Amino acid sequence: MAGSSGLGGGAGQGAALRASRAPLLLVALVLGAYCLRVLPGRCPPAARTLAPAPSPSEPPSSVRRPGAPDLPVASGRGRRRFPQALIVGVKKGGTRALLEFLRLHPDVRALGSEPHFFDRCYERGLAWYRSLMPRTLDGQITMEKTPSYFVTREAPRRIHAMSPDMKLIVVVRNPVTRAISDYAQTLSKTPGLPSFRALAFRHGLGPVDTAWSAVRIGLYAQHLDHWLQYFPLSHFLFVSGERLVSDPAGEVGRVQDFLGLKRVVTDKHFYFNATKGFPCLKKAQGSSRPRCLGKSKGRPHPRVPPAVVRRLQEFYRPFNRKFYQMTGQDFGWG
Repeated sequence: MAGSSGLGGGAGQGAALRASRAPLLLVALVLGAYCLRVLPGRCPPAARTLAPAPSPSEPPSSVRRPGAPDLPVASGRGRRRFPQALIVGVKKGGTRALLEFLRLHPDVRALGSEPHFFDRCYERGLAWYRSLMPRTLDGQITMEKTPSYFVTREAPRRIHAMSPDMKLIVVVRNPVTRAISDYAQTLSKTPGLPSFRALAFRHGLGPVDTAWSAVRIGLYAQHLDHWLQYFPLSHFLFVSGERLVSDPAGEVGRVQDFLGLKRVVTDKHFYFNATKGFPCLKKAQGSSRPRCLGKSKGRPHPRVPPAVVRRLQEFYRPFNRKFYQMTGQDFGWG
């Protein structure tokens, strides 16, 4: 009996220990899921058969390059070329909208998915990168967009090594609303995250935590300073994410000028969707029907206390002013 009592007591202690560990396990699972969402992903496994050394363009071929993932590319006539222009940033700034608007232009061919070549997949090689690109005819421009390039330390050096004449487009947005939008996206995929305030500040409303990517991305002046070590300012076009919403034709017109294209995409291509709060295309590429961006675009933002917003505005103000001076543009963020 004594042995039975001892075993029963041990089982009870074990159950109590497991119960005490349950909250810690829950926290670990939530943080683990968050890390999986925000840390860079991985490329597909490298192909065993290597593609031939790249040249500026390749002849037409119906055979898909070994190792290329199943990303949408154009087929038919033309050649695969390295991009002549890149949308390099920033996340939650309006890069997807800009790319979709530009794809209305007959002289723009753009990869729909983000290849992440210059940040995550560089070891795959230039031949692999070019194999992802849509075919273009002479006079057409090849483009791709990967917003994380702007905040990736190695990206400007790698891009310059491939093409020192690259045209670089950066869509920027008020860094405070950008950070909240970034948080909203992550929260939609990983419910149970700590509050925006808890992630943005240390010790309540203490120092701003610039280690958090949602905050760090908005330090545009610091990121641009690194890019200017490789490319002159004349190679950049800075697009206002706010004006891309309020005046899409005007901002897209500036981009078309920068790319040396005729202004084909104009006011007639847009209408404002009051429900989403975003401009939509009256006629999307390859369709006769109107089209808005996906339902993830324009998602409601979580409520952030005004005191938190004010603290972040104060934090970003000197960085914003430096960015205005560097670019010669005042984006009106204060």
